[in-house]
Amino acid sequence: MRKVFLCLLSTILAASCADSSRLYYWGGSSSNGTTLYEELVYKQYDQQSPENICALVCLYEDMVTHPGGTRQVPPPGVCAEYGFLLMQPQTAEYFAQYATSRQRKSFNSTDYSAAFSERAEAMLAQEMELYPESAKFIAPLLKRAQERRQS
Repeated sequence: MRKVFLCLLSTILAASCADSSRLYYWGGSSSNGTTLYEELVYKQYDQQSPENICALVCLYEDMVTHPGGTRQVPPPGVCAEYGFLLMQPQTAEYFAQYATSRQRKSFNSTDYSAAFSERAEAMLAQEMELYPESAKFIAPLLKRAQERRQS
């Protein structure tokens, strides 16, 4: 009985030490040992540039359309961050001017303003669907996005 208990205990402990970063897909690894998500978000806040915004838009799109990890859903907050980025008026302008042809292939439109506005609403709604506890924070943003698109 004692051996069974010790075996069960060691199995539980080994399972609890599993790599939690595999629970979600964070955009792969970057060259400096962090995730691509961490690197691009840091660049966006540290050295804002149109090229960084274009790269971040494409990374978010990849993370929400091809979720990985054991949960197979985008990480918490990513849909909200992506939606908020797409809501910013300069994002569509920067993307239209500075995105590479490869980055533009992520979207089936050349009217980035309308496409990004629509996608922003979808991302905010998806965040609330996947993580209902976020609704208190996301619902006002979604309402603002819908009002902006209707006007």
